[in-house]
Amino acid sequence: MTLHTRGFDLLKEVDVRLSVELGRTEMKLKDVLTLGEDSVVMLDRLTDELLDVLVNGTLIARGEIVAEGNRFGLRIVEMAGSAADKVAV
Repeated sequence: MTLHTRGFDLLKEVDVRLSVELGRTEMKLKDVLTLGEDSVVMLDRLTDELLDVLVNGTLIARGEIVAEGNRFGLRIVEMAGSAADKVAV
């Protein structure tokens, strides 16, 4: 095992935060303060769009929600840096 490989193996044990972003919106603070239990906040993403998968805030992939039993999961559909990512928006 080389020094480079051993160093990478050590990094594999580092905890990171993986999050899935459903969408975003911008709101005025006064509107946030009026949110209640039945409030609906419209997001910038369509229902058929893939969700962003982030590690420590950095996009690494896109995926879709799956349900297994009574839990949600995520199926990775594409990794960041793929051809779909390179298309100008």
